[in-house]
Amino acid sequence: MKKILTVIVCFAASVFIVFFSGSFFAEKASAEDQVIGLFDQHVTEVTERPQIVHMLYQDGRLVGAVRNTARLDQMLKDVYSERYEDDFPNSRLDLGMDVYLTEEESYFVYEDADDEILAYIDDNRLFTLEATAISFADEDGVYARIFVSNQDIYENAMNTYISYFVDPSAIVGQQQSALTTYGSRDVSVSIPQTISISRDYAPIEEIKRTEYEVLEYLKYGDDPQLEYYTVQAYDTVAGVGSKNHGLSATQVMNINRDKISSVDQLLKEGDELCVTYFTPPIDIIVEKDSLRQMPVYFETAYVEDSNLILGEREVRQNGINGARNVLYAERWINGVLVNGTEKSSVMIQEPQSEVIALGTQQLPDVGTGVYRFPVENPAISCGYGCYFGHEGTDIVNQYDRWGDVYAADTGVIETNAYQAINGNYVVINHNNGYKTYYGHMRELSELPEGTIVTKGQVIGHIGMTGLATGPHVHFMVQIGDKNVDACNGYLPCDTVPYQ
Repeated sequence: MKKILTVIVCFAASVFIVFFSGSFFAEKASAEDQVIGLFDQHVTEVTERPQIVHMLYQDGRLVGAVRNTARLDQMLKDVYSERYEDDFPNSRLDLGMDVYLTEEESYFVYEDADDEILAYIDDNRLFTLEATAISFADEDGVYARIFVSNQDIYENAMNTYISYFVDPSAIVGQQQSALTTYGSRDVSVSIPQTISISRDYAPIEEIKRTEYEVLEYLKYGDDPQLEYYTVQAYDTVAGVGSKNHGLSATQVMNINRDKISSVDQLLKEGDELCVTYFTPPIDIIVEKDSLRQMPVYFETAYVEDSNLILGEREVRQNGINGARNVLYAERWINGVLVNGTEKSSVMIQEPQSEVIALGTQQLPDVGTGVYRFPVENPAISCGYGCYFGHEGTDIVNQYDRWGDVYAADTGVIETNAYQAINGNYVVINHNNGYKTYYGHMRELSELPEGTIVTKGQVIGHIGMTGLATGPHVHFMVQIGDKNVDACNGYLPCDTVPYQ
């Protein structure tokens, strides 16, 4: 009985071996017909147990099976040493961002195509290089990143960029004593974005190698769309800015540091100037104290005098403007004044009221001959003649860009209309040989023509109607039909800043 069982078992085993070995060799023959990758690698062997194979992919597509990964490692070292070490010392080369090597288990052994695969990597420059990564992130989650060949060029470029707006050495260790002279003082500088520095791999063409490249990135980001202006005869720095997007003279200087070193510099006709202001991935915030002398306008008091004929007037006391020293706290972002608040004020000269005797109770309609600025917190963005044909003075309210417009002197609204160039405008006739003009107002004045207005009365609101690149008042003093420079004896322009 045992002998029969032995025979049966042996027979079954024979059948099993014959059947499965035939299946195994059939599968092996089928596998050897398969090809993979870009170089048609055939299966050369089917193993009884799975083996580790290294597969190279590019953009999710199989390039091929790498037989000798040590050769790949050595090639990366050799290429770095021969081509990149001089420009990028103390670095390493690796596969490209979209290229990766995997370890996979397989029963198949593929033919050796390492020569073709390594040549493919080299020919297509499928490399990344270890570099210094600089990351910028703000509270809103906006994120930017650049790669530099070394940290020094980034730090030098950053220091240069910051120097456009502030002298850091003037802040470090500065004693915050009170300002005693008119002007501004930098109090602090900060960058609200979080800046982090690390080492990471990047495509070689994306790595910035010079301070100039990094500085250009800090000014405009990765994809600047720059506009240029050709200097015309008689152009000034302020005039170029006024004609191009409402830039201040300081802004024009900042973005053209290679050609302009002062806002008063004479420009060369034909020069190309950049007129696109900075669009940086970071903000340079400078807090400043600014001490200015501001006028305190005198008031006019009217008294009745029955000895005067109806319509006659007599000045009994001349009005004299006073003055006060005002300390402002200003915030500048990337060289642009964004807001200012009054910190303190000291009266240094009380104004003397003007006293006029009238022979009637009717509101007077004749100007005093002494003018006030048409806005509060005035600054001049473009003076008389700052570019060819500019016969006026462009005045802004530094702290309230869309604030009120005031009558510069007493008179009668002669014109309240719209004109294509200066937009909504008002002309006040002061009935003493002078008129004043107020252009670009936000809307037509609510005061109809013929309205008598007193000096300092609100006549409208700052705007940018007509041909204007920013909110301001185009102010003119007119004698007859002739426009004269308002800063030449009419307005105290030397007491306000130029932007």
